Amino acid sequence: MTRSNAMCSCLAASLMLAAISTFAAPPPAPPAAPPATAPAAAAPAASGYHVVKEIPLGGEGGWDYLTVDAAARRLYVTHATRVVVVDADSGKVVGEIAGLSGIHGVALAGDLGRGFISNGRSSTVTIFDLKTLAKLGDVKTTGDNPDAILYDPPTHRVFAFNGRSGNATVLDAATGKVAGTIALGGKPEFATTDLLGRVFVNLEDKSEVVAIDARELTVKAHWPLAPCEEPSGMAIDRKGRRLLVGCGNQMAAAVDADSGKVVATVPIGKGVDANAFDPATGLGFSSNGGDATLTVIREDAPDRFRVVENVPTRRGARTMALDEKTHTIFLATAQFGPAPAPTPEQPRPRPSMVPGSFVILVVGR
Repeated sequence: MTRSNAMCSCLAASLMLAAISTFAAPPPAPPAAPPATAPAAAAPAASGYHVVKEIPLGGEGGWDYLTVDAAARRLYVTHATRVVVVDADSGKVVGEIAGLSGIHGVALAGDLGRGFISNGRSSTVTIFDLKTLAKLGDVKTTGDNPDAILYDPPTHRVFAFNGRSGNATVLDAATGKVAGTIALGGKPEFATTDLLGRVFVNLEDKSEVVAIDARELTVKAHWPLAPCEEPSGMAIDRKGRRLLVGCGNQMAAAVDADSGKVVATVPIGKGVDANAFDPATGLGFSSNGGDATLTVIREDAPDRFRVVENVPTRRGARTMALDEKTHTIFLATAQFGPAPAPTPEQPRPRPSMVPGSFVILVVGR
């Protein structure tokens, strides 16, 4: 073999080996993929609720519960020594019931054409005609300082809950006579009925719910609300058998109305004093006067509740009523000046109300 032929043979061999190496080598590894991340949770959709208008009522003194008669289109507003009656659609005052004493609440017996007002200062219940608003009489309660009051249609009875004496006075709504007294074992706050023979009431100082047999007028159970403390407002989802209880430690508890078990809690604002539940929309509400919000709560399932949003209201808007026909919410508040100096009798005094500033906030979509 000549030198040139040998060189060509060596070169050909080298190229063949390089080609074999190139095709035999594994492909380079792809670049490492970035670590997987969980998709961000979608923010809950806003409820659409907002303050749509204000109804100025003026006058002096404090207030407590509001009550809506959705069928008659009336809003009953307790205000110092009178109940102001407002057209729920136009916002115009259509009447009042005056000459009362430290009133707290109004219960409506539409099937009997009667209304009932709890007078805390005089420890009486005033009965009035729903059409004319004329007083029909006063009944002395069997306890001190009747506060929350409700009508139970199946039994045609009115339950007045006496805050100072820790009991409930029960009236026959048709006759106005006392049907009985129920010892509760604590300070009652708000109450509701399941329309099936049970009445439920909060005990603020015990952090409990009391279940009452509305026919037998007996206590069937005391249910602890832990971790919920100092309950005030209460509403009910009758179809889902759930109570919604607003508590002073900035949470609302969903309570099984049959077993008494706390099945869920959600955060709410400061200073709650009322709750509501709209069966048509599945939304619950908490009016928080301390931080001027209305917490809107969605019931996704009987044991699953979540906060949709906190709607801005006004300071002091702590009590409310829901109009189930229009899904509108009414809240009462006023403008406030500085709080007076604390005293041993009043260690946490409330700020003074600016005269003539009492107003109803209308919250809608």
